[in-house]
Amino acid sequence: MHEPAFWYRPSSLTSRLLMPLGAVYGAIAARRLARGGLDAGIPVLCVGNYHVGGAGKTPTVLALVNLLRDAGEAPIVLSRGYSGKLRGPIKVDPERHAAIDVGDEPLMMAGRVPVVVARDRADGVALARSQGASVIVMDDGFQNPAIAKDASLIIIDGDRGLGNACVFPAGPLRAPLPPQLARTDVLIIVGNGSAADTVAVAIAAQDGLVLRAHLVPGEASVAALRGKRVLAFTGIGDPQRFFRTLRTSGAEVVAERAFADHHPFSQNEIEALAAAAKRDGLTLTTTEKDLARLRFGRELMPSARDVVPFAVTLQFNDEAKLLRFVTDRLFKSRANKFRA
Repeated sequence: MHEPAFWYRPSSLTSRLLMPLGAVYGAIAARRLARGGLDAGIPVLCVGNYHVGGAGKTPTVLALVNLLRDAGEAPIVLSRGYSGKLRGPIKVDPERHAAIDVGDEPLMMAGRVPVVVARDRADGVALARSQGASVIVMDDGFQNPAIAKDASLIIIDGDRGLGNACVFPAGPLRAPLPPQLARTDVLIIVGNGSAADTVAVAIAAQDGLVLRAHLVPGEASVAALRGKRVLAFTGIGDPQRFFRTLRTSGAEVVAERAFADHHPFSQNEIEALAAAAKRDGLTLTTTEKDLARLRFGRELMPSARDVVPFAVTLQFNDEAKLLRFVTDRLFKSRANKFRA
């Protein structure tokens, strides 16, 4: 879906009219948050958002996985597989699965880390444990109570923050903010903006950890696009951030095409984009997540073979502080499970 523009305005008539629906949705979500979950038997770290839409969750998952590996752990990512048709539990195989099967984010990540997709997260936990996971990293699922979390790490964009801070559909929040704050162990603010400062103060006041991080373009992507005139297209939660990052990396963005988040690109759409780029002498580029939707196994759509993927990684301003938190939380989790 495309995010409604009024979600990110201070006040609007549309938002006010939808607030009664938001109150009902929020009450149900808050009750759901309060439920207990299954003990996975191994530590579970959840990476999530307070709101719908993009904030950098997938790069954060991959950065956390790398941190855990460096600490000697064997992490496996557990995902619901949003927009994929397979219910699972199944281990994602980038050689034979497509985004339509398992979702774009799991497919993108599966080339770097073992990923299990399961609509029923309890089944996903069982499969991850059978695959030798020493710790599960949940990609989303913060508002889902099915699995007990040992720590919840929440991502928020420093420029956009929480928009109008209203509950869906009046705003972007997935649940009322207070119960979400209460269940937050780590707040990761992506970028230098100040829109998340109020939330950061609230998390710090309850002794939560607040960290800053930045999305850093890959050197190969920057080199491939520096000085080039490009047609950029994407179907992610915050397309403007992608376009801004391209510009700051030295690309001249001549044309932009924004699609709904998780948009399933058709062959005709990609052919039209490729034809427009060729006509105007532009280089066609998109995100790694979007590129995953253009693949069938390892093969790209024929018309997408000239698309330049723009890769980014997440870098923490104080990685050592996060490592200390994670190491301590894993130790406490295992000690508690041993005593039980």
